[in-house]
Amino acid sequence: MSTITPEELAATTLLRFATAGSVDDGKSTLVGRLLHDSKSVLADQLEAVQRASASRGQDEVDLALLTDGLRAEREQGITIDVAYRYFATPRRRFILADTPGHVQYTRNMVTGASTAELTVILVDARNGVVEQTRRHAAIAALLRVPHVVLAVNKMDLVGYEEKVFAAIAGEFTAYATGLGVPEVTAIPISALVGDNVVEPSAHMDWYGGPTVLEHLETVPVGQDLTHAHARLPVQYVIRPRTAEHPDYRGYAGQIAAGAFRVGDEVTVLPSGRTSRISGIDLLGTPVQEAFTPQSVTVLLEDDIDISRGDLIVPTADAPATTQDVEATVCHLADAPLTVGHRVLLKHGTRTVKAIVKDIPSRLTLDDLSSHPNPGQLVANDIGRVRIRTAQPLPLDSYADSRRTGSFILIDPADGTTLTAGMAGESFAAPQRAEAADDEAGWDF
Repeated sequence: MSTITPEELAATTLLRFATAGSVDDGKSTLVGRLLHDSKSVLADQLEAVQRASASRGQDEVDLALLTDGLRAEREQGITIDVAYRYFATPRRRFILADTPGHVQYTRNMVTGASTAELTVILVDARNGVVEQTRRHAAIAALLRVPHVVLAVNKMDLVGYEEKVFAAIAGEFTAYATGLGVPEVTAIPISALVGDNVVEPSAHMDWYGGPTVLEHLETVPVGQDLTHAHARLPVQYVIRPRTAEHPDYRGYAGQIAAGAFRVGDEVTVLPSGRTSRISGIDLLGTPVQEAFTPQSVTVLLEDDIDISRGDLIVPTADAPATTQDVEATVCHLADAPLTVGHRVLLKHGTRTVKAIVKDIPSRLTLDDLSSHPNPGQLVANDIGRVRIRTAQPLPLDSYADSRRTGSFILIDPADGTTLTAGMAGESFAAPQRAEAADDEAGWDF
C-alpha cells in the first residue's frame, strides 16, 4: 500500500463500522487480517503480537490479538470489551469497533454499533445462521444501521463450496430484509487465510463481488444534507470581552445534522425564541455555510438568553418539545431499571431530571416477540419505556436522526450510564400499563 500524504488523508471520507457475530466466528481475526493486509499495523505492534502468539504455543501469528487487548480476553480467547481501531487507506479513513459475540455482552454490541454506518456480521460457514446471528441482525435493524455486510467466514473449512455460501446468504438476507435492514451485502471469506478480506480469493472464482476492504472503501457514507434536519446543540457560549470584539457573543458546538447558512431564520429550543444567523465562524474564519460534522460558532442578530444544552434549529424545521418521552432502550448497567426509577436524561448537551413512568414491554430478540409489562429491564435487555422529564426536550425521532433522536439515562447518585435510548422507535404496540405513583420531589 502506498504512503498516504497529509493532503490525501484530509481529502478522504470517514466510515465508522462495527463487527459482530457469534463466539469463535472469527471477528477479531478478520479485524487483525484487515489491519495487517492493508499495512495498517505498526512494526512494534506486530512484534508484540508475534511474541504473545509464541508464548501461547502457536506456530502462526494470531492476528486476533491485535484487537483483543484485555488480559482476560487473551486468556479466554474471546472478545469482552469493544475494541476501537483507527486506520486509513488512500481512499478512506476508518473507525472500527470490534464488538463481543457473547449473549451476555449484547450491550457492548449496541455501544459499538450505535454510531456505525455499517455493520459486518460474521457467520461460521460450518454453522450457518444461528441465534446470535439473528440477534445481531435485529440490533442492527433497531439501531437503523444503513449498511450490513454478511461475511461468511471459514470458507476454507467447507471446501470453498459456492452452494454453502449461497444457502447462508439467502437465509440471512431474507431474515434481515424482514427486519427492515435496507441493504445486505454478502461476501465469502477466510479471515485466517486472507481470502476476500483485502485481496481477492484464488479459491473462489465463482464469486465476482468485492472484497471486504473494497466494499468498505466504496460504500456510500453520510447523508444528504439538503434533506437532513439541521441541528446545533450548544456546547459553549463564547464571550471574549476584548477591545477588538467588545460585543462578540457566539454559540459554539458541533453540528449534529444538516447545514446552517448566514441569513437563516433559527429557533432556540426549548425557549422557542427566534432570531437570524448573522455570522458563522469555522476555525476562526468567517464562512457563509457550515454542515455536519463541523464544529462552529454561530452568531445571531438578536441578543437571546442561550446557554449550554440549548438547541439551535431552523425555524421552519423545528421539532416539537415534550416532557413525555416514549422510546426503545437497551439497558447497559448491572443494576435493573425499574418503574419509578429516578434518573438523569442526557440528550445532546442537555441533562435533565427524569423518572421512569412505565416499562410496557421487553423484546425477546430470539424470535422478536414482545413480553408485556416486565416491570424492569436487566443488563442487555431491550425494551419500551415511558419517561417523564422535569423540563421539555426537543427530541427528534430516531428514525429521522440518530444523533438528536438518541439519549442516555444516568444514575444521579454516581454518574453511571444506565440505559441507551432511541426516541420514537417501536418494535411492538403493547397495551399501556398503569404508571407507578410519582415519588416525592420527582413529580413532573
